[in-house]
Amino acid sequence: MTQDVEMKEQTPPSNSLSSTTPSVLHHLKEIASLIETGAYAREVRRISRAFRLTMVLRKKLKASSLSAFLNYVLVPGSEVHSRLSSFLPKEDDHDMEVDTATSGPQMPVKHPLPELEIYCYLLVLIFLIDQKKYSEAKACSSASVARLKTVNRRTVDVLASRLYYYYSLCYELTGDLSEIRGNLLALHRIATLRHDELGQETLLNLLLRNYLHYNLYDQAEKLRSKAPRFEAHSNQQFCRYLFYLGKIRTIQLEYTDAKESLLQAARKAPQAALGFRVQCNKWAIIVRLLLGEIPERTVFMQKGMEKAFRPYFELTNAVRIGDLELFKNVAEKFSSTFSSDRTNNLIVRLRHNVIRTGLRNISISYSRISLVDVAKKLRLDSPNPVADAESIVSKAIRDGAIDATLDHANGWIVSKETGDIYSTNEPQIAFNSRIAFCLNMHNEAVRALRFPPNSHKEKESAEKRRERQQQEQELAKHIAEEDDDDF
Repeated sequence: MTQDVEMKEQTPPSNSLSSTTPSVLHHLKEIASLIETGAYAREVRRISRAFRLTMVLRKKLKASSLSAFLNYVLVPGSEVHSRLSSFLPKEDDHDMEVDTATSGPQMPVKHPLPELEIYCYLLVLIFLIDQKKYSEAKACSSASVARLKTVNRRTVDVLASRLYYYYSLCYELTGDLSEIRGNLLALHRIATLRHDELGQETLLNLLLRNYLHYNLYDQAEKLRSKAPRFEAHSNQQFCRYLFYLGKIRTIQLEYTDAKESLLQAARKAPQAALGFRVQCNKWAIIVRLLLGEIPERTVFMQKGMEKAFRPYFELTNAVRIGDLELFKNVAEKFSSTFSSDRTNNLIVRLRHNVIRTGLRNISISYSRISLVDVAKKLRLDSPNPVADAESIVSKAIRDGAIDATLDHANGWIVSKETGDIYSTNEPQIAFNSRIAFCLNMHNEAVRALRFPPNSHKEKESAEKRRERQQQEQELAKHIAEEDDDDF
């Protein structure tokens, strides 16, 4: 009996410890107060911080805690409350009791702030997407976008940009991405008129993604070239823009600009965005191969990317050797991977580079070789391989890929002696490009520095303020007397 009594006396402290741990609803209330403070103070950084804190709680969200939060923020029975509550599934009574017990007093708000209302839309939409209820998510996102069209506040821009992203994501997951293209264009026009630069960034990337999803590269380039340009506000959106720009430039055969955009997007992307960096590097590898470059082995050995880069590593090896037969085998072996990455058309373009690389290796190895042997070494499977080899060699000589002469009468290639590359301007050009890259990175780092507002202004006392005003009046009087003297 004494042991039972002792056990009963020890159980209440454990319950009190569990009750003191902050719940999800408690964190959501703190985020709501942070949003409210940012809305009244007109500080966008507080809204951004609130969204980052929400992403930390994303995996812990439940329907019961969300419904309790909606009752806390919104007016029960209002149109917004009833609409958002209809999207949430009904939980069992046990969960509801636990959440309501920790909810505390209601927020005495009769007219909630637009920021809090938009945040409730965003919270419910994220929950529905995580629960894979895409039909309800589409309806919720459409309602939130309709509400956003009536709100013109700079403190809503951060939440609005995330709502735009999840709005497009809902329709992309259901395969209905083309349905919202006109609405995205209208939202981009509204954001431009309201000078919502963060919204313009997000919507421009969503439109580019929409066009590229259906291989409408010409329309994407027309939109990108005519869209207003300004300094990037979000690093994530800027990385996406560079990635889409690199894909457009690649399709348009502008490989140099495409390589720069793709590599910059991969460098600027966060370390947590592994999938995005993998896609950027895949396209960058193909573009470098199309430019005639061979990527370093360390590119394929990056941490967490070895398995994803295996097809491209074998493809690079085939291009480096210049073996056309090996190139065909690799393309057939990993055709499903290349089709899912949408790089099939680019790999077809690499066939000419494989032939040119093999021809360059032949010209370096032999001072003179017949066209028949060239056709055999290149493994040309055409009906007339010698004629094809002759046309390929002549084009390579004209383009400057190989330094040789073609003897049509005897049917052979005569290679010239290789010169010293350090006697040319190639080292100077490479050194100049590295210096320009370092300077560009330094300038971007300086521009990215952020300082708190009015940090240089110290709080002055009443006496100092009077002294400063008196000095300003005396200075203004002195300036006025000098102006009279001039006349």
